[in-house]
Amino acid sequence: MKTPISASKRYVHQLLKPQKYPTTTHLRRLSVASDSTQPPSPEELTETAISQLKNTDNWTSDANLHQQLLSLPPQSLIKIARQLETSSKALQFFHFIHDNQSTSLSPPPLSSIFQAVLELAIREEDSVFLADVFSLSKELKVSLTPNSAVLLIRYFFSINKVQESLNLYADLDPDAKNTNVNNTLLGLLLSSKNFEDAHKLLDEMLQPETKFPPNETTLSIVFSMLLRWNKGKEDEKIIDLIPKFGIHGMFPCKVWLTQLTTRLCRSNRNDKAWDLLHEYIKFNKLEAGPCNALLSGLSKERNFKKINILLTEMKDYNIKPDIVTFGMLVNHLCKSHRVDEALDMLKKMKEGKDGIFIKPDVILYNTLINGLCKVGRQQEGLLLIPQMKSEHNCAPNVITYNCLIDGFCKAGEIERAHELFDEMLKENVVPNVITVNTLVDGMCKNGRISNAMEFFRKMQEEKGIKGNAVTFSTLISAFCNVNNIEKAMSLFNEMESSGCLDALSYYTLISGLTLSGRPDDAGFIFTKMKKAGFLPDLLTYNTLIGGFCRRKKLHKAVEILKEMEDSGTKPDSVTYNTLISYFTQNNDLDTAHKFLKQMVKDGNAPTVVTYGALIHAYCTSGNLDEGLNLFEEMTKTSKVVPNNVIYNILIDSLCKSGKVDHGLSLMDGMLEKGIRPNTTTFNALLKGLSSRNRVKDADRVMNLMKNQGCYPDYITMEILNDWFYAIGEVDKLKQFVEGFQVSYAA
Repeated sequence: MKTPISASKRYVHQLLKPQKYPTTTHLRRLSVASDSTQPPSPEELTETAISQLKNTDNWTSDANLHQQLLSLPPQSLIKIARQLETSSKALQFFHFIHDNQSTSLSPPPLSSIFQAVLELAIREEDSVFLADVFSLSKELKVSLTPNSAVLLIRYFFSINKVQESLNLYADLDPDAKNTNVNNTLLGLLLSSKNFEDAHKLLDEMLQPETKFPPNETTLSIVFSMLLRWNKGKEDEKIIDLIPKFGIHGMFPCKVWLTQLTTRLCRSNRNDKAWDLLHEYIKFNKLEAGPCNALLSGLSKERNFKKINILLTEMKDYNIKPDIVTFGMLVNHLCKSHRVDEALDMLKKMKEGKDGIFIKPDVILYNTLINGLCKVGRQQEGLLLIPQMKSEHNCAPNVITYNCLIDGFCKAGEIERAHELFDEMLKENVVPNVITVNTLVDGMCKNGRISNAMEFFRKMQEEKGIKGNAVTFSTLISAFCNVNNIEKAMSLFNEMESSGCLDALSYYTLISGLTLSGRPDDAGFIFTKMKKAGFLPDLLTYNTLIGGFCRRKKLHKAVEILKEMEDSGTKPDSVTYNTLISYFTQNNDLDTAHKFLKQMVKDGNAPTVVTYGALIHAYCTSGNLDEGLNLFEEMTKTSKVVPNNVIYNILIDSLCKSGKVDHGLSLMDGMLEKGIRPNTTTFNALLKGLSSRNRVKDADRVMNLMKNQGCYPDYITMEILNDWFYAIGEVDKLKQFVEGFQVSYAA
């Protein structure tokens, strides 16, 4: 069953059909006004025709009107079509002109009249027949004007028929294409993220001999899209084409290029930004702004090599640096601990060397002062304060003082830091929470926790600085470190009531309680943390597991592990190594092995700590063969290189078991792999050799010990003294210890 067609649709379909109009060959031309002696002008005839066509539905039978219309010049016909009220009337007019084009005094402008039809149809709400009207133009072989092409391309995009727009563009007559048409299609393709077709079109426009070269609008369309779109690397082909605008003498403004460079660097595409700017260097069209954006991106990835290259190129290509450039250069030098060069840079700026005079600002001074403080030269940073004060609008601010206070605190000069704080207040520079946190942290780290607490309370009362999570966490950690858990808990409760708790605050207290041997209390805070909506991270779980293990509450540690896995937090090698170490210490090797298997299954490769714990457990439990098997597995199937701790465990166990030759072989293996034996290694071997009275092998071990520069300790001397006195080789002992200073460290 066919769907009924509405009356309006039937009318339009009727209009789309070619219609027959009465011939006008022999019709008498009527004047506009019968009483006029002069024939009416084309403008008068045009206005009369417009009025009659608007007010008469059945004008097609009016022969006099037909004659008038066909006598009008092309511009008048276009004007009539555009001033008709509806697309249907315009389409009817189009049909009339088309069917009578052979009788017109001049070739009728069918393409322009058809454009008027399209313009009216698009303005109307019911524009669903545009596709049919377009089909009619193809059927009647009426060429589209560039404006008609633009209208239809936009229409097809509006109804999500992108391919129809591309097909229309491909079929256009050469005369219907121009830069405006290309720009319209390009903009729509970019807005729909159709980068492949957009790239193809733009590439054609940017060719040196193109018929439709780009203009400022093209450049604006491309940059407008690139600065809005930030979804990966789909746009890189478009970015690669941007320098080709230069072939046509068009270059993006400094702001656009700076913004694009910044966007590329923020999306970790420094290489793309580098390539783009170096294309513009070739045109000698690069300014400091885009270079500053690239320098910032390179600084964040600490690519100092490229920073140095770019700065050299800026000088070679006469790209004048500005205050931002110098600020970045000073920042780069300070981060590279080249503070003296940064000071020289400040001097050059102020003296105008190399023909560039730039007045330093407070940001640059702060960068330099911070750099000096970071390398322990805070006193030199302090000497820059008078220079700042002598500059116009460059007075030290809270950041300046915070950098200096931090520098003196880290150097342990708390009194000097307090003096700076007092000077800051005298200069009417208002401290902030960072100032307070810096002084509180400095005092806590220098054992002045009471002073830190007193200072914090004073700031709360006098300056209204309430403190934040960092302030409280610093104090809580400090009180936990001196085992003042009650005070730490009191501060935590204060934080909770003030609503400034964060994940760091919870972790700080959990860590402090755990290290104080109170894992159950830490577990209580852990529960509160989850109830408050904070998700524990891997570090928090590992801290709790370690705390319960140290208190021999292995079942609780396993419970935390299960909860950790259930929450979706994946255990790492630290988690498994902690559990394996403490289960082996508890002689539960079966459980330790289960954790080892789970560790590998979870994608965590066993580390030297893992193997060391298990090998030590096997050796101390008398299961030396299993320890050696695990050692062989470690050396052959894993990438973990055994350290001297593991070798010492095995050598000591072998020697105690009477397998001294195997122990000597392991020592030789250590040397071959570049692992240096220590005093513990040699003591184990000498002990084993003494029990077998193997003096010749002992000589080799002692000579090796001497060649390795490994000092004997009191255990070495005790072993050799008892043995060599017993066998009458005292001179050998004296010769060995000659030149050695006996160490009392293992």
